[in-house]
Amino acid sequence: MFRIAVEMLMHDKTKYLGLFIGISFTAFLVTFAMGYFAGFMTRGFALVSENPSATVWVMDRAVNSTEATINMSDASLGLVRGVKGVDYATPLYLGDATARFPNGHFQSFQTIGVDDASLSGAPKLANMLRLPDSILVDSGGTSGKLQTPIHKKDMWSYDGSHLQVPTRELRYGDELLINDKRVIVGGVSQAIPRFPPRPLIYTTLSNFRRLIPGEKRYITFIMVRGEKGISPKTLAQNISKETGLKALSSDEFKKETVLWFLINSEDVGDMLNMVILAMLVGFGVTGVMLYMFTYENIRQYAVLKAMGASNKQLTNMVFTQAFIAVVAGSGIGIGLAALFGQSVAHATFPFRMMWFAPFLGFLGVLIVSITAAMISVRPVLKMEPGIVFSSR
Repeated sequence: MFRIAVEMLMHDKTKYLGLFIGISFTAFLVTFAMGYFAGFMTRGFALVSENPSATVWVMDRAVNSTEATINMSDASLGLVRGVKGVDYATPLYLGDATARFPNGHFQSFQTIGVDDASLSGAPKLANMLRLPDSILVDSGGTSGKLQTPIHKKDMWSYDGSHLQVPTRELRYGDELLINDKRVIVGGVSQAIPRFPPRPLIYTTLSNFRRLIPGEKRYITFIMVRGEKGISPKTLAQNISKETGLKALSSDEFKKETVLWFLINSEDVGDMLNMVILAMLVGFGVTGVMLYMFTYENIRQYAVLKAMGASNKQLTNMVFTQAFIAVVAGSGIGIGLAALFGQSVAHATFPFRMMWFAPFLGFLGVLIVSITAAMISVRPVLKMEPGIVFSSR
């Protein structure tokens, strides 16, 4: 019966091709949606990924991600440095600042303050931060947010803002105002884009204190690297035990950040709806094609039933045909999703093919195809063998 089912499937090449395309399309949609989702989640812990030398991250006990944070006292840095097994520990500050552009336009930035001595946490061009009043700017996954006027007559004009003037991207030497204090752009970095996207400013902690005074606590995270021979997980446990602060290895912190987004971000619900929509579209295409294929071969099934084939054997034939189409179609669909995703992945379009994307793509296609097969098998089970003699 298995051989007969395969021959029936391959015999009508037009219908088989339609069924194959429908399943491939479903696999493509589900896999691509999951890769898109994984790309956004990867950007959620971009701050951790940017600092691979830090194997342990220390934070307030209430912090569960890089997105929702609260600062610690300056004394926490000394406590962490005093823990046995710590090779080095440097502070990192996260805050928000609004910068005024020369034409009067203003833009909110996430500000990242790095250690003055080591510049740990800064991207490439970090040495430019040693210049007085210097900052580094980054698009952070946005577009069109770092625009300054082209013509000097539109810069810091006395006759008001010049908002509708020609602009260009920020570059070395441009000036901005933060709290009426001048800062000079030392360069435009190419850091990992953020989720949610937002422009970034990197500067030293001392410059940040100048720009945004009044804060009592300037340490959001402490980045730690352990001595040789001690694992990040063990070091994190020792730091938590001795300081009372929360310490996580880099991998643990990434997982907690992703979990925080899954629970708290509304964008996750939108992505989930996209996956469900992909499966519904695939179900419509696959279900119709499989039903048409089964129904138009009803005479062949009638002949087999007249020859003594049981309903169970006929059902197995329909499901065998569906499974063969699933294996072949999902392989092509997942492969196309991977190729297309990598070709379009860039700074403004996140895509990351992780292990669960092809797995869920295949699982989604399997669920859709099994459901479609259950619907398609109904006419086979209800038919009378005598229809083979009908003129219809």
